[in-house]
Parts: sequence; structure tokens; C-alpha cells
Amino acid sequence: MLDATHDAALRSWVESANAPDSDFPVQNLPYGAFRRKGSDEPLRIGVAIGDQILDLKLARAQCPWGPGVDEWLAPLSEGQLKPLMAAPAATRRLMRSALSQALAEGSDQAPFLELCLLPQAQAEMAMPCAIGDYTDFFTGIHHATAVGKLFRPDNPLLPNYKWVPIAYHGRVSSLGVSPQAFVRPTGQSLPPGATEPRFGPSQRLDYELELGVFVGAGNALGEPMDMAQAEADWFGIVLLNDWSARDVQAWEYQPLGPFLAKSFATTISPWIVTREALEPFRAPFSRPAGDPQPLPYLDAPANRERGQIDIALQVLIQTEAMRAQGVAPAELSRSNFRDAYWSVAQMLAHHSSGGCNLQTGDLLGTGTQSGPLPGQGGSLLELSVGGKQPVALPGGETRSFLQDGDTLVLRAHCERAGARRIGFGECRGTVLPARAA
Repeated sequence: MLDATHDAALRSWVESANAPDSDFPVQNLPYGAFRRKGSDEPLRIGVAIGDQILDLKLARAQCPWGPGVDEWLAPLSEGQLKPLMAAPAATRRLMRSALSQALAEGSDQAPFLELCLLPQAQAEMAMPCAIGDYTDFFTGIHHATAVGKLFRPDNPLLPNYKWVPIAYHGRVSSLGVSPQAFVRPTGQSLPPGATEPRFGPSQRLDYELELGVFVGAGNALGEPMDMAQAEADWFGIVLLNDWSARDVQAWEYQPLGPFLAKSFATTISPWIVTREALEPFRAPFSRPAGDPQPLPYLDAPANRERGQIDIALQVLIQTEAMRAQGVAPAELSRSNFRDAYWSVAQMLAHHSSGGCNLQTGDLLGTGTQSGPLPGQGGSLLELSVGGKQPVALPGGETRSFLQDGDTLVLRAHCERAGARRIGFGECRGTVLPARAA
């Protein structure tokens, strides 16, 4: 699965891409949609390289490309990523190889492409593609266990959790790209000790540290994907923050699950890190001793050998007071996607198992990714133990749940001996005050 594009020694003529801590070295090459800040020009697709964006519209016009590449650059230059997302793996690898060679140190195309760069600081990012459907899974077993203990101390995990990848359908219209500012939601909740619900701004606003998986070609209605198809089909991954109104959620979620508690905002990072870029960071998928093995439709040798992905995750917070004082965001927690109980391929295979037709550009949330140790919770609900133990922040502030003006930042990277470190950029969102009634 590895090729010359993954060579850890490969350097770019874009000097910022060679910095050891750059999220976007030439070994990454994620796709995103952008326009110049302050302009009304049409969106186009670009590739992040160091602190720059390679504008693929200009790159197609300014630079010669090898056989077969120009026809795939055409839709990208017009802001359409879906044709490439739906293309066979060989085509995606062709484009990755062409971009890698063009951006590598010593490239003959460098003099042309130098004119096609835009600093990321001067770009306005947009959704990388039109998203038709959004489904949020529950693959983080440590999150599921920690939250379950708050409500069911003697039986935190429901019996189906270790057998079926649980999920619910989310709301596409409120998906936004980082940086996103959103209004604190209002809704019904039942205050402690009350016998009747109240309606008003959520008092227990929370974040959820997740990843988002973009579907590639998808499947036809009534034709489920097997595990091999599911593994080959997903296009790439972004960071995802599934903001949650915990008080609204507690009152409304039985018996049909989340609704308004999670439909007011969901933020994703703007750059899709492709499946191909993540190949050096695959890891074996296994279950703890004594746990049931996946049913046959969710099992495959390839998934056991390399179904997991080693993605280090981090959450930071910057309160309004910290921002006013010039204090940098403070870390809340760290965890890793390799601890997920279900793999990406299992998510796609299960979603399509009843005949559901996944479509190009559909987004699948992984669910909150928490670690097994104290302090590795992927939400304030966990870190504050349901609000009972506020989290200490710099300057003497504490948080049980989010306050107006708080900014949450999600970051992630992959790092392994013999491979170049790659990252995902930031997923940033800020809480605005609730609207007046």
C-alpha cells in the first residue's frame, strides 16, 4: 500500500512544508475547498502544502501535467471534489503521485506552480463538498463506558454495544466548516428535582471529539458493501466536533435517540486527509480477550491486520478571559483513534448492510474518541464527571460545561518511526450567546 509518495525523506520546494511540525508536508496533500478572503470568486479545490494552498484551478491553467491527470484536474479546478472521491483507488493514487512529484524538491513544474500558491491565512475555507447525508456512530468504547457509568453504574454498556456499530442519523443543514461560531441552543430540559420541563438556553453545553469519514463511490440501493468494498471505498478523514446540549439530550433522547440536542451545530476541519496519506499509520484491529468477535459480515483478514488507524487526538480550550489576556488555548485532553471499538470499514459495511445506499460525499462521524485513562475524556461530560468535578483552567477559571465566548480547538496528527508526521489542521468553534426569546 506504500509508494514513493510516502517516502519520509521526500522534501518540497515549498519550504514551510519541510518544517518538522508542519501538518501538511508533501507526504500529506489533503484536499479542501477555498476562495481568497474578501472575494466573491467561485470556490475551487486546493491542496494544503505547508502554510500554503496549491490552487488547482491555476495549476491546471499554468502548468503541464502528465497523461490522464488533466482530465481529473478539470472538475477540481471548478470546485468539484466528488468526481475524484467517487473515482477508483488507482485514479486517486494517480492524482496523489502527480501532485507529489509536482510539489517535491527539484520538480520541473515548480517554476509554474510557484505562481499558483495562496497563503492559507489569506483563504476562506468552505465545505469540501456538498454533503448529502450525515450519520454519527458511537465507536468510542471508553466514552460509551464513562458516560454509561454516570447513568447506569452497574451496567454502563448496553448489551448490543459489542455486537453492532451503533449510530443515529444527524442533521446535514447545521454542519459547518472550521472556524465556526454558533449560537447557544435553546430547548426543553428537566432541571434536577423539577416535575415539569423548562424551555430556555442550554445550561450544559458540551463538545465531542470525533473524526468524520467521507464516503467515496458508495453503493447502490439494496446492494450492501462487503468488508473489502467498505475498506476500499472511504475517501478520507476530517476532525469533527459534535456539539451537544446535554440537558436537552437527557430529556429528549428516550426512546428514539438524539434530536435537537445535536442538530444546532457540528463543526468539521476544512482539509480532508486522504485514505492514501494515512496508509503508513494503519494498525491491527483486535478485541480484548473475552469480548465477542465481530459477526462474519463485519470481519475480514485485512481488517484484523490493519483496520485501525493511529491518529493522536488533542482538545484545547480558550475562554473569553484567556483570549482577552492573550493566553494561548489550554489542553483539556488527549486520546487516540486506535482505541475505537469499530473500524472505518466496519462503519461502512454495517451502514450498508440492510441495503442503505451510501452516496459520494456522505459523512460518517466516529462518535466521541476518549482514552482509557483518567483525563482522556473526549467531552466535558466525562472530564467533569457529569458536572460534579469542574475542570481547572489557567487563570483560576473552571469549566463543567461550556460558557459563552469559549472556543474549542481540536487537533490531530499521525506519527510513526520511518514515516513523516502528518496532521489535520484545526477544527475550531466558538460559542455565541443564545438569541433573546
